Amino acid sequence: MEPDEASLEIASSVENYEPLADMLQARLRRPNVRADEVVLSFKDAEARRRFLARAAQAGVTPLATIEALQTVRLRVTDYTAFARELATHATDYATVGANVVLAAPTPPKDLSRTMAGAVPVGGDLMAAIGLRGDNSQLGKGVMVAVLDGGVAPDPVLGERLRYLDIGYGLAGGGEGGAHALAVAALAAGGAPDARGVAPGATVLSVRVTGADGAGDTFSVARGVVAAIEAGAQVINISLGGYATSSVLGAAVDQALAAGVAVVAASGNDQATRLSWPAAYPGVVSVGAVDAAGQQAIFSNAGEGLQLTAPGYAIWTAGPGGTRVAFSGTSASAPVAAGAIAALMSQTPGLGAIQAADLLANYANDGGAAGADPDYGRGSVNLGWALDRANTARRDVAISALNPHLSESYVDVVVQNRGAVPVAGLALTVELGATSELYSMPKLAAGASATVRVPAAGGTLRAAARLELPPAMRDDELANNARSGVIQAQAEQPFAK
Repeated sequence: MEPDEASLEIASSVENYEPLADMLQARLRRPNVRADEVVLSFKDAEARRRFLARAAQAGVTPLATIEALQTVRLRVTDYTAFARELATHATDYATVGANVVLAAPTPPKDLSRTMAGAVPVGGDLMAAIGLRGDNSQLGKGVMVAVLDGGVAPDPVLGERLRYLDIGYGLAGGGEGGAHALAVAALAAGGAPDARGVAPGATVLSVRVTGADGAGDTFSVARGVVAAIEAGAQVINISLGGYATSSVLGAAVDQALAAGVAVVAASGNDQATRLSWPAAYPGVVSVGAVDAAGQQAIFSNAGEGLQLTAPGYAIWTAGPGGTRVAFSGTSASAPVAAGAIAALMSQTPGLGAIQAADLLANYANDGGAAGADPDYGRGSVNLGWALDRANTARRDVAISALNPHLSESYVDVVVQNRGAVPVAGLALTVELGATSELYSMPKLAAGASATVRVPAAGGTLRAAARLELPPAMRDDELANNARSGVIQAQAEQPFAK
């Protein structure tokens, strides 16, 4: 857990309860937690039953229970009485923690400035993830749970939209319902002008946010458990925060043990850490890229990032039948969730966690060759993942151009997205007035290699292109070249 994890250690030998009561009050009234709420997890069902029988004398009011996790959400009304309860019956408890607030990642601000030079996805989401042709059957037979603000009803989902009430009602209103609709439509929307990745999938909407528009670790954990019990195979969580609690970790562990893929947004704060629950091991944490596979400057990155996916200005469903340009890792996560559902629907017997791993294995390499903190294992290329058994596939690509002008070099990443090893490739790189030709090493199927090119500082026009050996076939010639303008102060990958 994080150092700021809101768990509390209880000493069983306390005689003066006031210091413990003061500590509890300070912890349960700090910023970014539900004020005066505590989440108790018990050693077993009998310990929970004993506690509820004496709750009236313990200075608390029970609010909700997750029986599968032996966990209760409570409001503290008398801190001294509650401190006495904890100290006296310490052996009954597994964990004691605050109820940490989780919210939709703050939408990126002033995108015209921060994303200057980036390529909007617009209505070309399918092309951005390598899909061609009709995708209407993708996701059929798979249920994707959307834990969010309650999906507003919309024809883009139609009868495939179902609801599960865990205490907050069904469809959310205002920003919460709109956010949840945009998320769900990216995963599974069926309209021609708001096409999701897996339009055949069933969407299970689980509202986990309160009247204030925010969720919390208890409610999200409750939603995860409820979604598992309802038969969801993929769970999307486009919410997050920078603290967590044991109950959410236990719910994620239960999902993973059941073979359910949990997909979560990395966050929109340009931070070098992931928000929770994306930060949990085993969760498919997703950052954002633009239509050209360039990392979105707002996207959180860091060790543990699993994937990136389009998340900049994607055309999707908005309130009242409108269409909106949706940006953020809130958008990237359902793209990945829909891709997992699509893979499952096309491969009988494939589990969700195995599908997520396949999606990462057949992803476009983004940063340094191989996995890295900015792009994870790569950016979603669903077309490649669906075509992975095609032994005739031939595709080499300039996967990324990564400037490091402050250190006087540019890295060019070349990737073999085909089914057989490739030898004899030549790479031409132009930086300003200079041009160099490089011979590429033999690339195994799926492998990447980096060529480091010396570069001066300042502003440079750059271009790179692959030259194929005679008679070599390439099914995607368009990705054999990239060009753009780079500046030392920006150090951003090229836009095209």
